[in-house]
Amino acid sequence: MTTQIAHVAKTSGGWGIIDGVSVWSQVVGQPTAVSELQAAAAQAARVRFSDELGDGVPPGSGGMTHSWLFTGPPGSGRSVAARAFAAALECPDQGCGECPACHTVMAGTHADVREIVPEGLSIGVKEVRTTIDVAARRPTTARWQIVIVEDADRLTEQASNALLKSVEEPAERTVFLLCCPSEHPDDISVTIRSRCRALRLRTPAPEAIAAVLVERDGIPEADATWAASVCGGHIGRARRLARVPEAREERDAVLALPRALRSAADAFAASDAMVGAAASEAAALAESRDEAEREELAVSMGAGGTGKGTAQAQRSARAAEKDLEKRQKSRTTRNRRDALDRALVDLAGYYRDVLARGLGASVTSTHPDRATEIGAAARDSTPEASLRRLEAILACREALATNVKPEIAIDALVTSLRAG
Repeated sequence: MTTQIAHVAKTSGGWGIIDGVSVWSQVVGQPTAVSELQAAAAQAARVRFSDELGDGVPPGSGGMTHSWLFTGPPGSGRSVAARAFAAALECPDQGCGECPACHTVMAGTHADVREIVPEGLSIGVKEVRTTIDVAARRPTTARWQIVIVEDADRLTEQASNALLKSVEEPAERTVFLLCCPSEHPDDISVTIRSRCRALRLRTPAPEAIAAVLVERDGIPEADATWAASVCGGHIGRARRLARVPEAREERDAVLALPRALRSAADAFAASDAMVGAAASEAAALAESRDEAEREELAVSMGAGGTGKGTAQAQRSARAAEKDLEKRQKSRTTRNRRDALDRALVDLAGYYRDVLARGLGASVTSTHPDRATEIGAAARDSTPEASLRRLEAILACREALATNVKPEIAIDALVTSLRAG
């Protein structure tokens, strides 16, 4: 279990802001949610800390409260919305995008805004308690101490209980912003949910995603339109597909699996390639970062030093190295699992399109660039077979979430897909 308390920018997610542009421009395709957050930020700016701010504010009231729960499907921008709201709370003009508060919050470097970002498989109680202890103090440079918990669905039971105590009895100037896929008890405990004001985000429309890729990221319109149409409403995925050739190659490899099912050898070769690609992606993400962390640790522990106390320092350094290796291994495991999950989501989208075509349903396609291939698959199969394949993919995702070895889970999936 490992978590990073982030104070650095997450460049791959595009968290920074452009001079003169409101922080709310980062929240794509969520006009209702933005209006609600803006109203709350405006009220928070008028708060006299002893009397006006309370919990249990009913949804839609426009009021401010100490605890918020941002929910929505992957890619809807939960953490981006939470970060924009944090910037608006700390900004004298509720999110102008120009002041130091806006820039530092969006970059992840504000002294009074802390982010708990799970880099391993879960968020442990130690990290939660450390952050809560700091957040209970008075703000140093702004009006609020703010804690953003990304992927709150990864909280362990102990971590959830530790967080609940602070959410129930928050410090006067502390605000908690929790992010998770849904309000279901499998994602967030019922007791924490009952103490939070819920803000529900929706999947952004392809047009909104394409517009932000063109305007903010400078991606050519044709590439942005295509990426937005096949990303499943995931803004970060659309950006990666438009920018990174390897991402497009990985998608092509995954969507080649249905065509390979006619031959057992081809099908299992495709499954091996899928698992290998996920492992390679995780290794590539880890390589440079792991080395930098090891060098930083060596410097902080006084590597190469001599004199009195050196032996004790070396023993401490070895213990710290083992802890770092454990955290890095956990992070790589999560990255590998996340890469496989993205592949399975693409595959599920494929069979969803086949099912919709087979039933004659008039719905937006998940993979519009594969329309001809999907039409042929619908003619060669039945809706019942497509539904069974979708269920097999969902079962594989659940197996991976319960630590089934990826090779075994994917091979079992291929067997089910071939059986139809």
